[in-house]
Amino acid sequence: MNERLNPEGRLAYRNHEFMDTPDARSLRILSEYLYPLSHFKKERIHDTIVFFGSARTFESGAEGRFYRDARELARRVTQWSIGLDHPTRRFVVCSGGGPGIMEAANRGAHDAGGKSVGLNIGLPFEQRPNPFISPELSFEFHYFFMRKFWFAYLAKALVVFPGGFGTLDELTEILTLVQTQKLEKKMVVLLYGTSFWHEILNFDALVKYGMIAEQDLGLFQFADDVESAFRVLETGLTKYYLEPDKEEPAIARSRV
Repeated sequence: MNERLNPEGRLAYRNHEFMDTPDARSLRILSEYLYPLSHFKKERIHDTIVFFGSARTFESGAEGRFYRDARELARRVTQWSIGLDHPTRRFVVCSGGGPGIMEAANRGAHDAGGKSVGLNIGLPFEQRPNPFISPELSFEFHYFFMRKFWFAYLAKALVVFPGGFGTLDELTEILTLVQTQKLEKKMVVLLYGTSFWHEILNFDALVKYGMIAEQDLGLFQFADDVESAFRVLETGLTKYYLEPDKEEPAIARSRV
């Protein structure tokens, strides 16, 4: 190692100049796996309910009802999960950590007195950590794929509110993992706002043209109000994880 990259014989992992080089990329990637892992273990986070949605949806905006509904739904599921008799924290609200729907989800969990996770990503605009994430569960990622790993690995349910490119990317990636059984677990996927989703994505056309199988339409459900959404989550998570059917095979851990 040359003197410029290792001045005064410092240990390599304490040399910030070296850690920012292409040669250390694998170490940076590994750190974005190990650092959150250590915190999840310490905080006894068993699994999560992930909320996706637009960073541009605000409480007082034209689509403010989606913000308010996301906040209330996150409050309801957090209140429910706190009441579960389990030695670890089950079904913890998790978001992308930024504003809009992400903030609403973390805020709802905060309203209920529970912890919530924020998986932030460094972007040139929009993406800044919101103030409602539990500080010990707030993470900043450089690599999108490591952030996506943590979304998928712990999630037992996914709630997707209206959003743009990022939301569509996150939704279709999770659906692909479920469809191809790369996630070897049951996943409750809920699309909030039926009219929005039917206008944005023509699922029936995908079936018509043979791009997906008709049974793939069963990978997700729709809801248009907090009560219906909460019942879908409660019913699905209870069936698959709290009171699994005896006929169903044991649920394996994700291979993601």
